[in-house]
Amino acid sequence: MIALDMIVQNEICTDIGGQFSYTDCKFYINFSINLPIYRNNIVKYMYIDILDKKRGSAVDRSILIIEDEPAIVTLIKFNLEKEGYKTDVAYDGEEGIEKLGENTYDLVVLDLMLPKVNGIDVCKRVRQEENFTPILMLTAKDNEYDKVHGLEMGADDYLTKPFSPKELVARIQAILRRTERHQVYEDETLKVGDLVIAPKKFEADFKGEYLELTRKEFELLVYLIQHKGQILSREQLLSAVWGYDFVGDTRIVDVQVSNIREKIEEDTRKPRYIKTVRGFGYKLEEPK
Repeated sequence: MIALDMIVQNEICTDIGGQFSYTDCKFYINFSINLPIYRNNIVKYMYIDILDKKRGSAVDRSILIIEDEPAIVTLIKFNLEKEGYKTDVAYDGEEGIEKLGENTYDLVVLDLMLPKVNGIDVCKRVRQEENFTPILMLTAKDNEYDKVHGLEMGADDYLTKPFSPKELVARIQAILRRTERHQVYEDETLKVGDLVIAPKKFEADFKGEYLELTRKEFELLVYLIQHKGQILSREQLLSAVWGYDFVGDTRIVDVQVSNIREKIEEDTRKPRYIKTVRGFGYKLEEPK
């Protein structure tokens, strides 16, 4: 069907005086179309370069897998490499930290239960060194504490074992899409009550003191302030901040909101900044 479509496209381009070219590499597909445009009896040419992003987006993307179970490593490697990603493996936390210090990766798949240095401590040490490579944490425990603690240490997302390879790939793609958007913040200061944020500098102050936030906490807080006074559903926040275009676990939003409240609310049971709108989601407003 694809071959037939290309034949038809080539015939159409040729009939109107244009050109059609097709390049196929292992993980990169590129279509180029050169079409004539007739305007006021003058022929001009329009060049169209179409990239098959679904396959091309993984080219040169490198992912570090920090996992001690060979069977799971094999499963993850197979599915990621099938999508075109390059992979590297560390079988314990200590080796993972070393590789992160020596190499640059686009994303890390990090197991929670690791020998030598556990996943939580790996995440913590990596973030302390100001390495903000996105981290997807794997846990064999369906335990709320582990998930919350991992997010507090700076993990971008979590996935509970056993997991579907399709969901793993989808989560990774969503995280990478989010980081690849290169959201450009305006060079302005956002202020709500005693909270002051300079998005472009990735800095936040509360009551005149530096506010330490993880990347996801920062992005979530900026988004809430930019939509001050608006009721935002968990699904909206999940899509905007985590970049999910599928039904994700909205509890991750609740966890991050709770983390932010712990840092800016005097009484988390009676929040003045981020209000819960029951049945809908959250709303950030000026404290009263």
